Amino acid sequence: MKKVLHLTILLILAISIMALAGCTGTGKDVVSGTGTVKFIDLEGGFYGISGDDGKNYDPVNMSKEFQEDGLQIQFEAKIRTDVATTRMWGTPVEITKIELCKT
Repeated sequence: MKKVLHLTILLILAISIMALAGCTGTGKDVVSGTGTVKFIDLEGGFYGISGDDGKNYDPVNMSKEFQEDGLQIQFEAKIRTDVATTRMWGTPVEITKIELCKT
């Protein structure tokens, strides 16, 4: 009986440690790359990023200086799974770094 209790406690500890390790993140919640700023004429219009990786990103905090259709940019952003939009275009992201592409 004592052995079963010890094994149960060890199993619970092992599962807890694995679950907590998953909370630290693997970098999948961050995206970086280059892309083109696009004006999207939906829901009153907004600016998104069409990434060179083939994905669309819907920034929740695009600064005014980068809100120009066709602008080539480099960016880093955090994927926001905690927000919902009605735009239905791209993955919501919070930009952490953005600059013009150097040509």
